[in-house]
Amino acid sequence: MAGGPVFVAKGGKEYPGNLTPYVLATCIVAAMGGLIFGYDIGISGGVTSMPMFLSRFFPEVYKKETEDSSTNQYCKFDSVPLTLFTSSLYLAALLSSLVASTVTRKFGRKMSMLFGGVLFCAGALINAFAKNVAMLIIGRILLGFGIGFANQSVPLYLSEMAPYKYRGALNIGFQLSITIGILVANILNYFFSKIENWGWRLSLGGAMVPAIIISIGALILPDTPNSLIERGNHEQALAKLRRIRGVDDVGDEFKDLVAASETSKLVEHPWRNLLERKYRPHLTIAILIPFFQQLTGINVIMFYAPVLFKTIGFGDNASLMSAVITGGVNVLATLVSIYGVDKWGRRFLFLEGGTQMFICQVAVAICIGLKFGVTGNVQILPQWYAIVVVLFICIYVSAFAWSWGPLGWLVPSEIFPLEIRSAAQSINVSVNMFFTFIIAQIFLSMLCHLKFGLFLFFGFFVFVMSVFIYLFLPETKGIPIEEMSMVWKSHWFWGRFIPDDELPRGTGSLEMGRNA
Repeated sequence: MAGGPVFVAKGGKEYPGNLTPYVLATCIVAAMGGLIFGYDIGISGGVTSMPMFLSRFFPEVYKKETEDSSTNQYCKFDSVPLTLFTSSLYLAALLSSLVASTVTRKFGRKMSMLFGGVLFCAGALINAFAKNVAMLIIGRILLGFGIGFANQSVPLYLSEMAPYKYRGALNIGFQLSITIGILVANILNYFFSKIENWGWRLSLGGAMVPAIIISIGALILPDTPNSLIERGNHEQALAKLRRIRGVDDVGDEFKDLVAASETSKLVEHPWRNLLERKYRPHLTIAILIPFFQQLTGINVIMFYAPVLFKTIGFGDNASLMSAVITGGVNVLATLVSIYGVDKWGRRFLFLEGGTQMFICQVAVAICIGLKFGVTGNVQILPQWYAIVVVLFICIYVSAFAWSWGPLGWLVPSEIFPLEIRSAAQSINVSVNMFFTFIIAQIFLSMLCHLKFGLFLFFGFFVFVMSVFIYLFLPETKGIPIEEMSMVWKSHWFWGRFIPDDELPRGTGSLEMGRNA
């Protein structure tokens, strides 16, 4: 399962440091930035399955759902305005993440987090008091601006604050917060759906709570040593590095951070430099990892879980409760990743998760295809059959939650050298949001036209991305973030792009090994 080419640094630097209570608390607070993203993913799908919301803003969908019993189950929710409500956020997040790169680089990671929280709060307020679809979409756009800033800065912040031996686990705290946000949103949807006429307002307005949490967190969090050095505050950075590592002997790590910063200052145009040959491995990963992450189909499940479950025969409350179940599975499985990412490595989790997701996508396609066929019409869906579908979806969600979910944010955030880190992370977030936008915009139409084949479509891409990981992603477990060039240089394919003078001095030799 985990076989394949793996390249291991031999004699690399090991910086002294401990997992101190201070850095643990700091990373937990910063990771809360994921709550706003997760809450939105969970809340939007639930709200769009509430009859009172649909009847007020999307009456055509509501009429199609309630009055036409013969409507093809695959096409019930196929509505351009409805999908625009969901997907407009991600286009806004794409644009704001590009701006966030400059803010993150010049003013620090925590300033981007603050902007993200404030913008998200404003969007939640507008959505809670929405009178028409235009207000809903304006609110969604502001939410998207907030998510773009938060998703650009939080993974970088976590990777820079964490001791390299625990970087994976602490960074995945961001994904854990996303899953908690989804779960909380699903639970609130379940209860708020019982409130006639205005329960949906509570669901949408509730987004202000995670926004306030990340805004306050950004005000009290310290800057990362990397960011302080980047802005010329060396003495403050050294004191901060000693505090977060819990030891006084941080000289080697500090020197390497300063050296990386000096190199980054020579780069006048980080966006242009991304196109240089030596950054081709980084750019490829920054584009393909988020691209593949969206083509796992996970956001289809999470955005539209209530709609999907209603489509396959669950009632309103039952569909929302099923979404709560998948949200709970998502949280628990993410804990598996936190435990194992620095023990088993990134590649093992990617490959195991990919295999499990592929099997489940095929199984769900078969289950839905047998009952709905190509017509989409079914009279009675047995309860046991619906439970089987939910079971496969839960197994699929668990696989994503300990593989492509957290690692899709972790791996890109830990592989970039400082001189291109902010720009490259913006590319990562932008690609993620662009394809999230595309998938969210066309999913209901694809479900209508591809029918059960949609799950086979995503299953095919899961297979392709697993092959890509097997061949082209080196193992980054236990490698200090400023020493990552060693990993690329020793890779069978990417090594040709990395010049020898890019390697850190005094890092020892490199050895090619194979994973057992």
